[in-house]
Amino acid sequence: MALPPVDVHTEAIAEAQAAYGWYRQRNETAAEAFLAELDRAVELISEGPMRWPTHLHGTRRFLLRRFPFGVVYRQIGEAVQVVAVAHARRKPDYWKHR
Repeated sequence: MALPPVDVHTEAIAEAQAAYGWYRQRNETAAEAFLAELDRAVELISEGPMRWPTHLHGTRRFLLRRFPFGVVYRQIGEAVQVVAVAHARRKPDYWKHR
């Protein structure tokens, strides 16, 4: 069975890049671990998007284990759209207009 396509919002890409840059300035190993965990999260979401709990505005959220970020996404037909890579303790719901 083919996995659904995953579309990542351009602002979510920018958020992931900013977080990676922040970690990289402090510790290269942590930055690479962040990317690896983010990639794994998107892979798991693609494999079973309905497994994670509902969140706000018709979305679901996958919380990263080692980093204070969540991958906010929604299923649109057969596709999955990543709406935000949101810090868990900053500006809640800032992404809701996407």
